[in-house]
Amino acid sequence: MHKGKMDHAIENAAMDTDFSGTVYMKKGNNVIHQSAYGYANRAERIANNVDTRFGVASGCKLFTAIAICQLVEQGRLSFHTRLKDCLTIDFPNLDESVTIHHLLTHSSGIADYFDEEEMDDFEELWKNQPSYLLKKTTDFLPMFQDKDRMFQAGEKFHYNNAGYIVLGLIIEQCTGRSFTDYVESAIFRECGMYNSGYFSLDGLPENTANGYIDKEDGTWRTNQFSIPIKGGPDGGAFITAPDMLKLWEDLFSHQLLSKKYTDALLSPQIMVKNDVYYGYGVWINKRNDRIFKYHVMGYDPGVNFRSSVYPDQNIKLVVASNKESGSFDVTKLIEKWV
Repeated sequence: MHKGKMDHAIENAAMDTDFSGTVYMKKGNNVIHQSAYGYANRAERIANNVDTRFGVASGCKLFTAIAICQLVEQGRLSFHTRLKDCLTIDFPNLDESVTIHHLLTHSSGIADYFDEEEMDDFEELWKNQPSYLLKKTTDFLPMFQDKDRMFQAGEKFHYNNAGYIVLGLIIEQCTGRSFTDYVESAIFRECGMYNSGYFSLDGLPENTANGYIDKEDGTWRTNQFSIPIKGGPDGGAFITAPDMLKLWEDLFSHQLLSKKYTDALLSPQIMVKNDVYYGYGVWINKRNDRIFKYHVMGYDPGVNFRSSVYPDQNIKLVVASNKESGSFDVTKLIEKWV
């Protein structure tokens, strides 16, 4: 990897795609690339920087999975615990065999409130359910609680946001704390992720990027009314790039979970398609029968996020954007160098 050429290629790719966000990469303990582009606040022309907080959408399903694994390690749950045995909330159409494992691996078959294989416009959800009212985990329940299940538990992988909402409800019932309070305390603070958190869109702290939706006529709007007002178990935290790498580093060094449960989280638990697997809250890609990368990703209106770990190269990467595209393109370009 020639650093100068890679830096130049990343800069060109960012310019070509009108990338807005940050790129942050480490090899071992050394930062080998850091750059920022575009504006965190377009109206005030406040530029993004490496320490800007970005929304990560579904990228934070990993945090929910880590929290569940912590409770399993403490003996308060097991991966085989059935939903009906650990949650008092009623799901009238639930397959009674649904377990924690099924929820973690998107194989539970429970109805989703936003099925990404059938719907492509997240904003359609808020016509009947105002996004600004979704402040707590339980606020999502009316959107899927009484729907028919999609398939039998364990039948297949089918990406499911509601399954992670349910995991958040389990965390709340086990700990007696709100989901966001638990994750911020037991994961973010433990990692020294002091600049990250679950912030309400109508009260964002300083150095936080607004999410932007570009219109065809060249104008734009923020995503304040396009996503839930506060993040939760299936997505919506705000993370800085250095904080995200702290989380990967502490996860792989067994600071958040013992080796046994770290290995469980990072093991391919279910096949998605050829050479693509899912662990617990994390995507796993193989090449030549070896793990090429562990990664998380998030896509929401005004949010585009990717973070990857390449174990054979000892490289960790974050590409975070406050637009709806760009992170995938920049990540793919970097992988040519990796």
